[in-house]
Amino acid sequence: MKIENPVLPGFNADPSMIRVGDTYYIANSTFEWWPGVRLHESKDMVHWRLLPSPLNRRSQIDMRGNPSSGGVWAPDLSYADGKFWLVYSDVKIVNGAFKDCTNYLVTAEDIRGPWSEPIRINGVGFDASLFHDDDGRKYLVQQTWDFREYNHPFDGITLTEFDVETMRLRPETERTIWRGTDVKLVEGPHLYKINGMYYLFCAEGGTVWTHQEVVARSSTLDAMSFEGSPYDPFISNFDTPRSYLQKQGHGALVDTPSGEWYYASLCARPWHHENESVTDPRGWCTLGRETSIQKVEWTDDGWPVVVGGHGGQRVVEAPQDAIETEAPADHSQHDDFEASQLALDWNTLRVPFDESMGSVGGGTLTLRGQGSLCNLFDLSLVARRWQAFDFDASVGVRFDPTNYRQMAGLTNYYNDLCWSWAFVTWDEKRQCRVIEVAQNDFNTYTSFLRDRAVPVPDDVETVWLRTRVRTQTYGYDYSFDGEQWHDLGVELDAKILSDDYVNQRYGGFFTGAFVGLAAVDLSGYDATAEFVDFDYRELSE
Repeated sequence: MKIENPVLPGFNADPSMIRVGDTYYIANSTFEWWPGVRLHESKDMVHWRLLPSPLNRRSQIDMRGNPSSGGVWAPDLSYADGKFWLVYSDVKIVNGAFKDCTNYLVTAEDIRGPWSEPIRINGVGFDASLFHDDDGRKYLVQQTWDFREYNHPFDGITLTEFDVETMRLRPETERTIWRGTDVKLVEGPHLYKINGMYYLFCAEGGTVWTHQEVVARSSTLDAMSFEGSPYDPFISNFDTPRSYLQKQGHGALVDTPSGEWYYASLCARPWHHENESVTDPRGWCTLGRETSIQKVEWTDDGWPVVVGGHGGQRVVEAPQDAIETEAPADHSQHDDFEASQLALDWNTLRVPFDESMGSVGGGTLTLRGQGSLCNLFDLSLVARRWQAFDFDASVGVRFDPTNYRQMAGLTNYYNDLCWSWAFVTWDEKRQCRVIEVAQNDFNTYTSFLRDRAVPVPDDVETVWLRTRVRTQTYGYDYSFDGEQWHDLGVELDAKILSDDYVNQRYGGFFTGAFVGLAAVDLSGYDATAEFVDFDYRELSE
């Protein structure tokens, strides 16, 4: 078998990979999206199955009002003492001098839960991970944030002992063990003990084109005792601009039962407009930061290196002892909404799906209109990741608005600043329902159809909406019978839904594009919309 990268396509960033017995698990960041932390499992590293998320109760994390790309940063998954340990951050400030965050710990005996109520750990910095030493002691390893303008904000890697008896840190043991290389922005630490030596893996360079992973080692955990690898960068695409995979860096190391080594890393796949350079700008990553896996070997002097060079490979040899895992051929999805709970592929923003947002079951997803798609508090949006560059997604909408402030439809969404949608609303001039297309581009809002908005006949109960995403561009269609489709005549630039576009003007750019269903009622009368037969169909590359 071959590992074909990325193994987790479409917004699966900051992988924390571990092995328990013959099974591998990966935990990924989810930021402001609910539920918190995305989990997958595999026995072959080739095929991955989505698992229930561990943070599925408001008592575990409260993200209402969090800024876009705040929330859950770089979760760390580990296994020790017969249970799973999960450390995660809740980041409340994204832009500016401060990164207010709180780090929490939850545990579970079964990866599928139930997971415990959270223990508040500290707020020293984000990207915290828990290291279980072979003498039974445990340590929190984390990026350290310095808000003072006269210091670099990424103030090295801090290690603090964790007391298992009290389930609390011992702040008096806090010490800086490494400050990284001259590339700076050292973060994402993971600590391992291999053949009696401590190996510290860290990301540097920011999670952009200059991203990289470096390695340091020490025989002790004393302050400033680590030395960097002469083979760094361990992984990076800064100097491989034409590689299929870009931005590789932040990740985690794992060994196989037979003694092979692999490294799971975030990555991204940029595309370009025909009139753009392939190096500047390097491209637009509408699928966000994904997960790749590279094979690792060790040098004679005891340092890890990526097989094939630090640029990584698109296709990698699977473990020799891999056990083939059943998983869907792609991420296509059809949802008839018969179940009383949302499927695992669905996500909401900041808070769980509950009666304040709507209901699901019996063939219908009902959404109660709340705030606009710019709202950070009260929003009725159910969405799933873009996981392919080319796909069609469609849904039937039943909606009877009484004013133009009431809207319901199909959206392509990056964050509260950048999104678009095709929706049903009310035209007070023509006194009828109409279909409109609009885009929000850094809060420049554009209604594309205006006086050309498509009137909906009075006898049409269900309006069908479809989006056609074709890598660089996307558009919207409508149908009154679900069979004959009509182009709404608006072609949009997909780059607006990418990390790289948002990064030009906003510090929170860590997620990826979603396609979803939304209902808005700015008049405050709780207008409800019904959605039926959602279909997301990936097209062959």
